[in-house]
Amino acid sequence: MHPALAADLDRFDQLLDAARARAGAALRGLAERPVAAPAPGAPGPYEPLPERGRGGAAALARFGERWEPGFSGSAGPRYLGFVTGGATPAAVAGDWLVGAYDQNAAAGGDSAATDLERETVGWLRELFGLGPEHTGAFVSGATMSNVAGLAVAREWLGERLGVSVADAGAGALGEVTVLSGAAHSSVSKALSLLGLGRDALREVPLLPGREAVDVDALADALAELGGRPAVVVANSGTVNTVDFDDLRAVAALRGRFPFWLHVDAAFGAFAALSPAHAHLVAGLDAADSVCVDLHKWLNVPYDAAVQFTRRQDLQLRVFRNTAAYLAQPGDDPDFVHLTPENSRRLRALPAWLTLAAYGREGHREVVERNVALARRFGERLESAAGGALRLLAPVRLNVVCFTLAAEPTRERVAAVAAAAAAGGEVVVTPTVYGGTHGLRAAFSNWRTGPEDVDRAVDALVAAARGV
Repeated sequence: MHPALAADLDRFDQLLDAARARAGAALRGLAERPVAAPAPGAPGPYEPLPERGRGGAAALARFGERWEPGFSGSAGPRYLGFVTGGATPAAVAGDWLVGAYDQNAAAGGDSAATDLERETVGWLRELFGLGPEHTGAFVSGATMSNVAGLAVAREWLGERLGVSVADAGAGALGEVTVLSGAAHSSVSKALSLLGLGRDALREVPLLPGREAVDVDALADALAELGGRPAVVVANSGTVNTVDFDDLRAVAALRGRFPFWLHVDAAFGAFAALSPAHAHLVAGLDAADSVCVDLHKWLNVPYDAAVQFTRRQDLQLRVFRNTAAYLAQPGDDPDFVHLTPENSRRLRALPAWLTLAAYGREGHREVVERNVALARRFGERLESAAGGALRLLAPVRLNVVCFTLAAEPTRERVAAVAAAAAAGGEVVVTPTVYGGTHGLRAAFSNWRTGPEDVDRAVDALVAAARGV
């Protein structure tokens, strides 16, 4: 064994203690850590690969000197960009154990890891109000969840034509139509990856002043296909205004037209946890496939998402892996036959631990508090901005979409976001809504409280007055 490895093995406990101390200090300081990282390149020129290693303790110290100061406070309470959760204490502990146990959750037979994943998927299925006919698996994020769901949809299209796309390729389908009102960009990416092409996506008109699909317009678009099967991507939580398609009304159209219903519920699915908002996802259980991103509102570390489908048989046809060293799939297939990866870390463990630690009630509290804080943010922004900022849309759930009251050009809006981030107080994401350049503040972190809202609003107002 290399001497540096042997030495670290002898001092393994001390090395882990040093990492724990560093992580603990970082987490204790999150509330005051600058939310945004320094400008790229701040650590200086990249260093060459060392010929002789430093050993674990020295490498950890060098990380602390060179890289740790440039890490953002994205796990903290005022990182309101994208839709980024933090990581609950139990989830962090779970993620550490994932590395320590280093289980490959692709196949069972020599580890309980795959059974833990199945149990966790069952808990999540119950959490989101799905039925036992929905089977699921962990993937890396919403993009891969959409890829998996749309890959099964692609196979369903082939089934309707009497071909297996998994065997014959996407060319066997001919022209494919995917209909959606306000599809997330990851849907186009998924279509490109699956060989269906970005051009397969057709936008359907939205309801006036909304990001929700006009169901009558969707029916017209389906009727134009003359009975040719299609894929419909419905949205449960759009990125700008957290709008929801009427899933029950969309699903009812299957009585008239043949289509696969995929629901992108990356973070909107968590509305199911709150009795006051569960109606927004009514009908989710009618979906043929569902995308949910767990490193958003479940507050587990990156990367973790789950995908569900009613047609595990088609999913198996897409992802089946035939090799002499792999068990062939039976009634309960190994995940190597159900997901894109052959090698899979046990992403389910942090989710299992946070659900076991805090239960439905604890995660409901996070969701409801975030929704209340988003409303507080919107109210304070309009009252405290002194006419400098205005809402672009009503605050429907956990995202606030807003802009400058005067001259909301791309440059001026970007300057507001940059100035607020440079002060270390808040990060928000630029967007365009209704043709107007704006900003989004997304609340999904378990740490965020009223004081964080007030600090964020104050920073944004000051930045807006300065542009």
